[in-house]
Amino acid sequence: MTINGNSSFEDFLNRQDEQAWAQALEELLPSVHEVDRNATRIWFAFFPLALQRAFERAADPEALAKKLLMQGRFQLKEQIDSSHKFLYGHRYWPEVKKALVERAESGAAEAEEAAQKLSSEILKVSEKVAGELKVEHALVAGIMAVAFMTLRQVGLAAFKATPGSVLIDRRHARRSPQQILSERARDDSQGIFGFLRTTDKRWTVRFDENDETARFRMVHMQEIASAAPTHPLKDWSAIDPRCTVGEGPIPVQCRSASCGTCWVGVLGGAEKLSEVAPRERRVMKQLGYIDTDDPRPLIRLSCQAQGGGAVSIVIPPWNGVFGKYLSKLRNGEESGADASVETADAGETGLGAKA
Repeated sequence: MTINGNSSFEDFLNRQDEQAWAQALEELLPSVHEVDRNATRIWFAFFPLALQRAFERAADPEALAKKLLMQGRFQLKEQIDSSHKFLYGHRYWPEVKKALVERAESGAAEAEEAAQKLSSEILKVSEKVAGELKVEHALVAGIMAVAFMTLRQVGLAAFKATPGSVLIDRRHARRSPQQILSERARDDSQGIFGFLRTTDKRWTVRFDENDETARFRMVHMQEIASAAPTHPLKDWSAIDPRCTVGEGPIPVQCRSASCGTCWVGVLGGAEKLSEVAPRERRVMKQLGYIDTDDPRPLIRLSCQAQGGGAVSIVIPPWNGVFGKYLSKLRNGEESGADASVETADAGETGLGAKA
């Protein structure tokens, strides 16, 4: 059933504000398997509802993107089937997508029942899919939360239009959650006399767990971004225009926690990284990436995070500077239709070149 061109279920999702979605995520996380708990949180940080709503309400989205110095693929509608490849639950995406479409088209009465609690609705649909697949419910809960937010941001028509493909190969799709967790926890052997090594220890950084070539090595307590150029493929700009030849797979414009292009999500090994310094914390908040007191959060600037062990990361497909803009929107200092951002905001974070 539809109302004014939207399904009643879409209307239900659209009525949930940022706080409701944040609360739903916190309520869901205990039900998400450990293999996807961090990944689910990272995905929601990569595709924040507040930013999507800002573009949704902007009179000129292209002008807003330019003012916020958005680079890369920040439009979720362009990556409906691929944005969550780093979640274990991605392998269940065809069934998850199908079940959510059916739920969205199921009618108004059920949607009104769902209005009681967003997290309960997500769990209900994920339990149904887990039962059909005969897999542990916890393995489906995270990807289902991602599916709900994706539907909210792109709309039902666009959500239905994609093929719903699994975009990882069969060998990696067959790995168990325990195998992946074990790989994330395992540090590189330093040899028989490794316990005597200090600064010459080397650790592996994985930036795509579904690709055996997607890794590079960093020296003990080296910044992740500084180690990235050791990856044998030198011209990453052919894959990601944000990258610079010779700098590796992580986009970087500076190495002083100023540009924000090198932000990453930490799937495994966050506890092995150096604590967030005051400047990194301040800049990440200004950029809009994360606002937390956690000394070792799941979102980091890789030019600042130093590794004391093997880590698994995921590189966002975009970057920008939007924290102050969203803060102004919340405080009523900017109208949703006004795409202006003070030049000082960009200058303060060092973002200005390569917009």
